[in-house]
Amino acid sequence: MKWWRSNRCSWCAITRTEKGESAVEELFQFLEEEGIDKHLLASVKAFRDAHAVEEEDAARVPVPEYFYYGKRTWELALAALLAGKNLLLAGPKATGKNVLAENLAALFGRPLWNVSFHVNVDAAYLIGTDTYNGQSVVFRPGPIWLCAARGGFGVLDEINMAKNEALAVLHAALDFRRCLDVPGYTRTELREETRFIGTMNYGYAGTRDLNEALTSRFAVLDMPLIAGEDLERLIIRRYPDISRSICSQLVKLYGELEKKAESAEISDSAVDLRGLLDAVALMAQGISSGDALEMCIVNKTFDSYERGLIRDVIEARIPADLNREIMFNK
Repeated sequence: MKWWRSNRCSWCAITRTEKGESAVEELFQFLEEEGIDKHLLASVKAFRDAHAVEEEDAARVPVPEYFYYGKRTWELALAALLAGKNLLLAGPKATGKNVLAENLAALFGRPLWNVSFHVNVDAAYLIGTDTYNGQSVVFRPGPIWLCAARGGFGVLDEINMAKNEALAVLHAALDFRRCLDVPGYTRTELREETRFIGTMNYGYAGTRDLNEALTSRFAVLDMPLIAGEDLERLIIRRYPDISRSICSQLVKLYGELEKKAESAEISDSAVDLRGLLDAVALMAQGISSGDALEMCIVNKTFDSYERGLIRDVIEARIPADLNREIMFNK
């Protein structure tokens, strides 16, 4: 049994590696088709060649499900990371911040550590702490320490929800010193390939302004809303069999919800890109268009009057009885 489990894990690792290599080739091809600067792409390939991933971290290199659309944003992000800078992706929800962060880690071929911030995240969680292993007290490393020591990409998700005291421990890691100094342990230098990517939304409950000392350690990229034509291409790439006319109506529906939210007719709860993509995924599984959009968009607001408004917008664009045979040309 032990032999079988060992070989099974090896087979899984090989399968994931092959899948990851295929996804990276597709991602490079996608970026070339998008017209991304050839010098930047060549520099990324040189970075990958210079910094091989250790076998124990290979499973942490992400395999993207979606690609980020936006030529200018891609080029700015690549330039910042190639210059050795850390990146802060700021903007409203549904702008693809986490999709871009995952895409970047996959493109550079780096293992990814995610840290989701909240008010209870402290320095010990980020860097590590002492723990008893049954025989002695040892250092249990946190995600920031592991990212630094392994040369990974660290995603600092919703960074403006964290307490400033917790983030202060990152100052030396994020500036020219590039180190972590853990009291009682040796000083840890960040590997050359280590990068940190912060994400932040504006105006969420529990968020706060980042202090100047922390903000100055990032190159800040203001994330734009996805354009209609890019959203259509995103859906078609993920679901190539979808009816083009229905896909176009879904994109227009999303645009109308955005406009109503901007004019304060509805809240931005319904402007949910994940929700729209989730609805398409449910439709692909055989759920009717009405039920899928109800579950993934309408029901994300809890005011009955607002639900009615959102439902009216949807019904004007998408018939509720569309089934998989109509939606997808299979």
